[in-house]
Amino acid sequence: MRELLEAVADGSLSPSAAEAQLRGYVTGEAGRFDAARKQRRGIPEAVLAEGKSAPQVVALAETALETTGRALVTRADDRQVEALEASLEETFPDATLERRGSTVRALAADYEPPSLEATVGIVTAGTVDGPVADEAEVVCADAGATIDRIDDIGVAALNRTLDQVDRLREADVLIVAAGREGALPTVIAGLVDTPVIAVPVSSGYGHGGDGEAALAGLLQSCTVLSVVNIDAGFVAGAQATLIARAIDGARDDGRSN
Repeated sequence: MRELLEAVADGSLSPSAAEAQLRGYVTGEAGRFDAARKQRRGIPEAVLAEGKSAPQVVALAETALETTGRALVTRADDRQVEALEASLEETFPDATLERRGSTVRALAADYEPPSLEATVGIVTAGTVDGPVADEAEVVCADAGATIDRIDDIGVAALNRTLDQVDRLREADVLIVAAGREGALPTVIAGLVDTPVIAVPVSSGYGHGGDGEAALAGLLQSCTVLSVVNIDAGFVAGAQATLIARAIDGARDDGRSN
């Protein structure tokens, strides 16, 4: 406790960072940021931008940077990203900001990214599934996993899927995003001995075109797979991260023995 107080007093530790160490979370006007989630759960907290104002997103992202050295923002629109970029130029001028679609990751200059000896394959049935897969990819990359991205191999032309089977089998865990009737994850799960996490995507039109047809089909899959909610790229990425971390840990144990 005294060391924390002295660090705050001499300016080497911010009050927010001290609060994070003491309580595990930091309370601000935009809400509470769970700075200890990675230690407790294995997955750092992300900031869901959807439904928040730009100042709220900026405040939470800066708290994440200040207390953990990194910030992950999902489902951000252009206005929110522009506000974050402008603010970071002043508050964290040495930070790096990476954007993929609506997902943004910011890293402090002294942040040391983790590394996992595990490969996550991220697969899309079609181009329209890309944004959801992007969200999952950033989550897995943030955890230090190696990413193998395979796009546009939907079963409407099954040869596109079969051409990638060897590559699919090399991954330690697969995230497969598909809209319409959600066929691709079930087909892939029948061809590999790798854990498959299926993400139904809200693409298509007419009856069930909001992702419900894909979700229903995946829940009824006769091949063994796991299913997350519609468009839940973050959840799929987080689940794949936990599997990748377990595989990495097992490989470490194997080397030490």
